[in-house]
Amino acid sequence: MLLHHIIILALVQGITEFLPISSSGHLVLGHAIIDGNIGEANWDNQDLLIDVAVHLGTLLSVCLYFYKDIFGMVLGGCSLLTGKVTHNTKLALYVVLSSIPVIIAGLAIHAIKPDFLRSVEVMAWATIVFGVVLWAADRFFKDGKTLADMSWKGAIIIGLAQTLALIPGTSRSGITMTAARMTGYSRTEAARYSLLLAIVAILGAGTLATKDLIEAGDVTLTINALIAAGVSFIAGWISIALMMRWLAKSTFTPFAIYRVILGGALLAYLYGVA
Repeated sequence: MLLHHIIILALVQGITEFLPISSSGHLVLGHAIIDGNIGEANWDNQDLLIDVAVHLGTLLSVCLYFYKDIFGMVLGGCSLLTGKVTHNTKLALYVVLSSIPVIIAGLAIHAIKPDFLRSVEVMAWATIVFGVVLWAADRFFKDGKTLADMSWKGAIIIGLAQTLALIPGTSRSGITMTAARMTGYSRTEAARYSLLLAIVAILGAGTLATKDLIEAGDVTLTINALIAAGVSFIAGWISIALMMRWLAKSTFTPFAIYRVILGGALLAYLYGVA
């Protein structure tokens, strides 16, 4: 893979991982364009290595941005061992609870490896549908809740919604923010919880991809992988910072509009309308 292709994929992953526009869908599209086949993308071991690297970069970026929350949850977990339950203890438990459904579903999908996971057509339709759902949740549901109001029921609802992110184009951050908005959380709190869940999700996806590389006997750490991780780390941190600042004052509408335009353009291309 050429260096500029690697940088493009790293930027795509870093920018889109935390925005509600689907990083997996954009990576499918990126690979498809690079491979010269818009209908479907195919990965070789080198592609897989780069994907692992860019996911590692975005994992580091979200951990750095939310280091206070992570440290608090670690302390909360330690407090649980002494029988003391704090807000941070509950938050840590809710993050784990919300992550269980997608872990189970992810393992099942990883074992089956259905072809639709690399379909640009599926990505396009999911981009449109879940973009509209995001807009509706942001527009019509009440908000005001903070993570201090999180309950086990809310955590399960958001966790079940997160399993839909296994469909390319859905957006893991998008669907979890949508579910959080539907259950009454403010935009910034919905985004905050979604990004905390991202830590577990990215770690799980990276672990499965690394397992595939090990089984393929191709885990050589190359300079290209290091560049990909570095670029996605920087892009990811900036993306998080800008999104959180935006949501403190504005809505999810621009993201929904972008999704509908992107999905519509892809369908027009695939169906020969354009």
